[in-house]
Amino acid sequence: QVSLVESGGGLVQAGGSLRLSCTASERTFSTYAMGWFRQAPGKEREIVAAISESGGNTYYGDSVKGRFTISRDNHKITLYLQMNSLKPEDTAVYYCAASELGGTRWYDPRSLSSYVYWGQGTQVTVSS
Repeated sequence: QVSLVESGGGLVQAGGSLRLSCTASERTFSTYAMGWFRQAPGKEREIVAAISESGGNTYYGDSVKGRFTISRDNHKITLYLQMNSLKPEDTAVYYCAASELGGTRWYDPRSLSSYVYWGQGTQVTVSS
């Protein structure tokens, strides 16, 4: 089992940038596909971005393509989300999640059910 702790959220003006981090508790971090999700008030949790175990493959939700970048450092057991050109509609609680299904035919980076471990979330608020 792995624990995940997000950090880096906060209040930023539209057009600004933030970098979120998600630090894992175990070195087995490198064996998990990882994802960032977000949930705005009154809305369902949605995929933001996902990355394979090695970092060689990435996936982005349509609303963040070209603005957000997911990356990972397996030596530091940390996942990152660089968010640029932020918009008010990016306001949400951001969660990182770990999947044991990466590389298998059952893995769908967009699906919450693909992920077994979740962080507690970090709030991102973008003011207009």
